[in-house]
Amino acid sequence: MKYRIRCVGKVLLVLVGIGVLGWAVMMLWNWVMPALFVGARTIDFAHALGLLVLSRILFGGFRGHGSWRARRHWRKWDAMTPEERERFQAAWQARSTPRSGE
Repeated sequence: MKYRIRCVGKVLLVLVGIGVLGWAVMMLWNWVMPALFVGARTIDFAHALGLLVLSRILFGGFRGHGSWRARRHWRKWDAMTPEERERFQAAWQARSTPRSGE
């Protein structure tokens, strides 16, 4: 039951986020563009969403934000010797296990 509520909450959060971003793009366009360019027209919400998707495709792509970090960490891991990996794992386990007396 908690899983369904969490999924519905995430879907609602994504939809609200898309709506807010679309509204922000529409307001910024309608505020800035007609003032800067003589022939620029105002846009509605649907055009603002289309502009948002287009800019995401052209400038950001649809990959995740952390992918370059993950590749960097895997390259570091691959460059480690087996002894360095063992030391790293031991240090990581020591950090993650709770200490008695605290």
